[in-house]
Amino acid sequence: MDELLDGLPKLGSAAAAIALFFAALLVLFLIGGRVRGKFQGPVALAVFLGPAVILVTMGLIVPAGRTIYGSFLDANQEEFIGFSNYSWIFETQWGTLTNTILWIVITPIASTGLGLTLALLLDRMKRESVAKSLIFMPMAISFVGASIIWGLMYEYRPPTSEQVGLLSQIVMWFGVEEPPNWILWQPFNNYLLMIIMIWIQVGFAMVVLSAAIKNISSDVVEAAELDGAVGWKLFSRVTIPMIRATLIVVLTTIMIAVLKIFDIVRTMTNGNFGTQVVANEMYAQSFVQFNQGHGNALAVVLFIGVIPLIIYNIIQLRKERAIR
Repeated sequence: MDELLDGLPKLGSAAAAIALFFAALLVLFLIGGRVRGKFQGPVALAVFLGPAVILVTMGLIVPAGRTIYGSFLDANQEEFIGFSNYSWIFETQWGTLTNTILWIVITPIASTGLGLTLALLLDRMKRESVAKSLIFMPMAISFVGASIIWGLMYEYRPPTSEQVGLLSQIVMWFGVEEPPNWILWQPFNNYLLMIIMIWIQVGFAMVVLSAAIKNISSDVVEAAELDGAVGWKLFSRVTIPMIRATLIVVLTTIMIAVLKIFDIVRTMTNGNFGTQVVANEMYAQSFVQFNQGHGNALAVVLFIGVIPLIIYNIIQLRKERAIR
């Protein structure tokens, strides 16, 4: 109760700040609505874009600039040390970088491929919405919750004990007398963690790609079939080109999510046993080792990794719009 009472002044200050912000917005909108004449356009532009520009600047641009600058400072953010933090990454963190690259390559391709396959199969089923809802359901589970669920799947116990882990029991049914401790089984434990992310993202890929496939004009499909395109030929020469932009969006969206993957690795292994990735190492350096220089440099590496994906996505979408 005392802690609650101590927190009330802070809560009141936050509520007052929010109320003041919205009051200021209301005043600006009223002013913008009353301006007439040649100043109407510039004032309206400033009123409607000004708050957004301020929020983006304070919430994104300024923190990003501070992080980039901090990546050139030492652990305590006091002394300028140049590119030493980046040298540390590329000299000592090759395992972390390799794992992250494997996640970026394997997880989006597997998620998108399975999602596309399920979209094609389920679109021909009766009551497809039921099956799609069940497959999409993992998207509603947090990464931590999904990790706990799959932690039970990968649970290891000696062969003489009653098995709790489903995977261990399955391999024992197939004649394996002593299943491995899955989470410690390097390097395959990395792929077992990727399965969790794939399980979550398949539903997203399936729903988006299914909508894209249904959006293909029936006239195009019928014309292709009249020209002899059936089966694989219809799929590869008509369906894939028609949904290419959507495929790219799905792939890049999952790639960006994978670049930031933290919860699964943190919950399952804490980055141990050869499973460390950049996002988890960034957290460990910043908040466990308290080396802000290393943490900022790793954050910049993640930021640089995301930029090409976003640029490529924008270019492809513009090309698609130009074609249409």
